[in-house]
Amino acid sequence: MLDLVFSVLFTGLIFVIFKLFGVYKVQTFYAIITNYVVACIVGLLLNDGNVKLTEIPNKQWFLGTLALGLLFIIVFNLMAATAQKVGVSVASVATKMSFVIPVIFGVFLYKEVIDVYKIIGILLAISAVYFASAKETKSEIKKFSYLLPILVFLGSGFIDVALKYFQEKKVSQSEFSLFSAVVFGSAATIGLIIILVQSSKKPLKINLKNILGGIALGVPNFFSIFFLLKALNNKNLTSVSIFTINNVAIVMFSTFLGILLFKERMSVKNWGGIILAVASILIVALS
Repeated sequence: MLDLVFSVLFTGLIFVIFKLFGVYKVQTFYAIITNYVVACIVGLLLNDGNVKLTEIPNKQWFLGTLALGLLFIIVFNLMAATAQKVGVSVASVATKMSFVIPVIFGVFLYKEVIDVYKIIGILLAISAVYFASAKETKSEIKKFSYLLPILVFLGSGFIDVALKYFQEKKVSQSEFSLFSAVVFGSAATIGLIIILVQSSKKPLKINLKNILGGIALGVPNFFSIFFLLKALNNKNLTSVSIFTINNVAIVMFSTFLGILLFKERMSVKNWGGIILAVASILIVALS
């Protein structure tokens, strides 16, 4: 359970850092690529085994990390586009409601038991994520922009499904650090290729703020994935419980951080979402 708590704490810190990017005018895309490099380095440093870099391509999970790295980059860009064209709250809801996808896969692929209490908890969790993220704003949205949150929802959900699959079938507990490092390394490599292609049209300038922002983001980003993998390895909790508690707790924690650190205002609807979130976590955890 402690691993799940740490995953929530580090993920909540990521949202705070993203908020600070806007305050200090950090270019998000370049900081994200730096963050992937930093997260990769942290994982390699924390790896207990004496694995040579030349041995990594022979790991049975290596090709999967390449696909995950690509998915990380794609989903990130989709999230950015959703926030810009549809709204930040919509992007947040689409990302956090995606926990429904690994929950469904957990029931059908791993034959995890889901009783009536968990079903009630999941329904409350979906409602909680929506109400906690809802904003009282109206804007004109282009017709095809509605596809963006759907793609974010699907992409985020399949990332969680993939992490569960590798934790269950391919990666031993002793390799969690190495696996996480290689996933981030793959994302960093893909991102650097994109930057190099872009630099052929527009010269690349080194920005210290982007580098510092990436370093600040890279460490909690690594540990958010590392502790989620460790939590999924807990035999006392099913992935249904873990993904539900993890995503809803992140919404709660991020909301409270927003209130405490950035004086964000909460509507009655938002507070109702927080109450539903607490209820959903208690029901799922106790069942």
